[in-house]
Amino acid sequence: MCNNTIKFIGGQMANMTLSIPNEFKQKMDKFAWLNWSELAREAFAKRMKQLELLEKLDKDFEKSELTDEDTLRLGRKLKEEMWKKYKEKGW
Repeated sequence: MCNNTIKFIGGQMANMTLSIPNEFKQKMDKFAWLNWSELAREAFAKRMKQLELLEKLDKDFEKSELTDEDTLRLGRKLKEEMWKKYKEKGW
């Protein structure tokens, strides 16, 4: 199992106000034991990590000579191979 928990240790933190629909808040209130602020921080950190990776990949591949068709073909092949791998494991 992969542990993707992100912990923030020390340092100053800025405050942020987030607006959500009332219905959403009512549902959240049913799980008052959850630390929604921590959950939000982790979600923001995870998304930021994804965006930074995409930014890096864009920079790394900006001079690539692969066409869109090439990348789609490679993506399909990778997806097919991953499917085979997981199917063999019984997933």
